[in-house]
Amino acid sequence: MPAKISAALRQRAKRIKLFLCDVDGVLTDGSIFIGGEREFKRFNIRDGLGIVVARRAGLKVGWVSARPSLATKMRAEELKIDFLVQQGDNISKTAAIEQLLAHEKLNWSELCFVGDDIIDLGPLTRAGFSVAVGDAVPEAKAAAHFTTQAAGGRGAVRETIELILKAQGRWQTFVKHYAA
Repeated sequence: MPAKISAALRQRAKRIKLFLCDVDGVLTDGSIFIGGEREFKRFNIRDGLGIVVARRAGLKVGWVSARPSLATKMRAEELKIDFLVQQGDNISKTAAIEQLLAHEKLNWSELCFVGDDIIDLGPLTRAGFSVAVGDAVPEAKAAAHFTTQAAGGRGAVRETIELILKAQGRWQTFVKHYAA
């Protein structure tokens, strides 16, 4: 864990049981390639492994996006994430997350949310541990407890998951497992 992580931030990360993030601009670099019959997105493989490790460590993992996308659904299925919310404009991200929290019998203090833009401000201001990606808009960075060094789609999710698992004393177990 970087030396600049405060004890207060470490305490926030220790409480996390549910990891949620936005998709476009967080799991991707925000680019969308549309042509023909399909939409294409580029996802970071290290973020993907971070998500797999988080799930194996016992964290629930989900994505909350305002933009429905088949490419997002395909990647979510591949990683076997616990929750995929692609609500469009039907419900706010905050309301969607409140429903998930109620269903899982968790509260906002047990949630990490990673976002990048003003559409993420509701969850960023409520989450027990809120994170903005390195290239997030200024408003998202101001609302977050922590800003990653990595940009969206460039390892920001992995950086956040490592921080959480290190604070919880779970990271080294996976390092040792993969080193065997």
